[in-house]
Amino acid sequence: MLLLQFSTSHYCRKARLALGYKGIHYQVENLTPGLHILKLKPLTALTTLPVLLPQIEGQPQAIGDSTQILSFLETYQPEPALFLTNHEQHTEALMLEDWLDESIGTATRFVYYHFRADAGKQIDQSLFSQIVIAVVRKQYGINNTSVELATKRLTIALEELSSSWQKSKYLVGDHLSVADIAAAALLSPLALIPHYRQGYPWLFERIVQIHQLCGEQLPPGLEKLKMKN
Repeated sequence: MLLLQFSTSHYCRKARLALGYKGIHYQVENLTPGLHILKLKPLTALTTLPVLLPQIEGQPQAIGDSTQILSFLETYQPEPALFLTNHEQHTEALMLEDWLDESIGTATRFVYYHFRADAGKQIDQSLFSQIVIAVVRKQYGINNTSVELATKRLTIALEELSSSWQKSKYLVGDHLSVADIAAAALLSPLALIPHYRQGYPWLFERIVQIHQLCGEQLPPGLEKLKMKN
């Protein structure tokens, strides 16, 4: 299998975590923002990544959107399962995944790129990095007002996740699910922001645990936590 991705995308990280958890061998192809459309156009009507190319006879040629990729992987290789057998828990996990995808992942993007353009600019001062940051900020309308709203959304989200993750290893049910995968991936960019890393240690400890369980490289900012787990 081949995963088309942006190397820094938290949505692409979500797909990698699922592939790793399933123990599925795959390769990645890192695309350049903007130019990636030239690669995607012949494959899918979508303009966003990740896109998975199963490269297996009898399987779809291309699967776009991280949620659809996880659904495909569950059908292709049911074990270890990311879907819960209890219907109510399964529905709850899917709702959490959707909320994380549509609301919290977006809020993370706003807060992260605002940080990278300001206090976190020294992380990578290369021209290419600064161009990408500027393009993303313009594309998504990231400004002081939108970041303020995103910050409030993240505060509420972390309060909700805390009530589940600090009581149990899993957000729903008794084993890892799509909800845990989504949360670990879509909140991972916050690890580079000192305010979040210092204020929510339980969050990043759990993100590290899930990455290790899935055999995925830790997100930037969490390398030191690896030694504690």
